[in-house]
Amino acid sequence: MRIELHEVSVREITNAYADRGFDGVVGYGGKLNIRPAYQREFIYDEKERNAVIETIKKGFPLNVMYWVKNEDGTFEVMDGQQRTVSFCQYVNSDFSLNNKFFHNLTQTEKDQILDYKCMVYFCEGTDLEKLEWFKTINIAGEKLSDQELRNAIYTGPWLADAKLKFSKPNCAAYLLSKDYVGGSPIRQELLETALSWINSGDIEGYMAMHQHDPNANELWIYYKNVIDWVQLTFPHYRKEMKGINWAELYDNYHNNTYDTAQLESRIAELYLDDEVTNKKGIYLYLFDGLEKHLNLRAFSNLQKLHVYTAQGGKCPRCAALNKPTKDKIWNIDEMEGDHITPWFEGGKTEESNCQMLCKACNREKGGR
Repeated sequence: MRIELHEVSVREITNAYADRGFDGVVGYGGKLNIRPAYQREFIYDEKERNAVIETIKKGFPLNVMYWVKNEDGTFEVMDGQQRTVSFCQYVNSDFSLNNKFFHNLTQTEKDQILDYKCMVYFCEGTDLEKLEWFKTINIAGEKLSDQELRNAIYTGPWLADAKLKFSKPNCAAYLLSKDYVGGSPIRQELLETALSWINSGDIEGYMAMHQHDPNANELWIYYKNVIDWVQLTFPHYRKEMKGINWAELYDNYHNNTYDTAQLESRIAELYLDDEVTNKKGIYLYLFDGLEKHLNLRAFSNLQKLHVYTAQGGKCPRCAALNKPTKDKIWNIDEMEGDHITPWFEGGKTEESNCQMLCKACNREKGGR
């Protein structure tokens, strides 16, 4: 890896600056790719962006930046995109500072900014060397997410199209699924979710397999099918539906036919059941019937103590089954509260419906 330090003025960097939206951001006479495929979108807030301009106006040093030099003499920003976009946007009069746009400044003030020297390392090397260096220099500063690092490795036409669909503000994936899937498009969280869904969590495996595909249509079609299935199966939206692993349910159950009216009736019933403490789990419970999804209300310590005392520390199930432990006096921490009438039969988490069983009996009863 060859690394050389250069002084590059703001005037040079902002020459031919253009933000082409989905097609990228360029500068330095058109020779600098300011936002390569592996870089995140511009995420600086107003305070951070203004701090960059104030630093330049006062002549203070900005942190050193890194550019990758390509074989054709062009460059791409490896580190420093947020700072570069900040001063490029200001010189382009995209925003004002202290109620003054760049075009409102005197020529002296403009020249002071344009003549400011940025310290830039020009880096040359193999793709592997550049990627390893990219990971190293990004340990400091605003840490990249796992998906942003994956994007640095699996660049290509597939990634460019996937980012268009999943990683842009108000992209198609966000507009379709914002009520069902959490995360920010520009931080690659929607893309990460989609990749995790389509390949059972093996994101790297899927990206490696499809890196050189001409587009990400397969991923988009699958993602859209999942969300469409959710909306058709559960037409009445509730806020707890956001963040569920819908792909797992889609993969296992989308070929089945369900009565959506019956599903809605059961959901409404479960929502009103104060025994159910995890409303989000209702949607999983409807398919596999496992009560663990519902986090059913448990007996309080005081309730269990009252029942334990009334039982004299003995396990009623041991006695009913005439086990050798039928007369054993258990410590309370060796026993567990059990619903005499199970929840699915209408049993409530009330002291009158509680019995204290030894752990072995409770496991046996629960496993029947």
